[in-house]
Amino acid sequence: MEELLTIIKETGIPFAYDHFAEGESPDPPFLCYLLPGSDNFAADGRVYFKMNEVRIELYTDTKDLSVEQKLEDVFDAHEVFYNKSETWIGSEKLYEVLYQFTGSFLPV
Repeated sequence: MEELLTIIKETGIPFAYDHFAEGESPDPPFLCYLLPGSDNFAADGRVYFKMNEVRIELYTDTKDLSVEQKLEDVFDAHEVFYNKSETWIGSEKLYEVLYQFTGSFLPV
């Protein structure tokens, strides 16, 4: 978990696990990260190699390519292979850019 937190801290963007408490969300941009599941490798009937799913959600009030690039530069520096998608959340008036990857460096 420490390595993931190190990566996130390097972005300099405020972050929280899953969500910020109501009324405590910082002004955008901000990050939320989740560990929603695992994709472990089995051998001899047991977990041989642990892999966690990681989701990092970037929230901005406008499309901000420079913030996305900042986050992606940190991922690249740590050799994190990620997939990226984006959606507009109308009720929150925020863009969400979702980065998904698996990490063997995280506890299951």
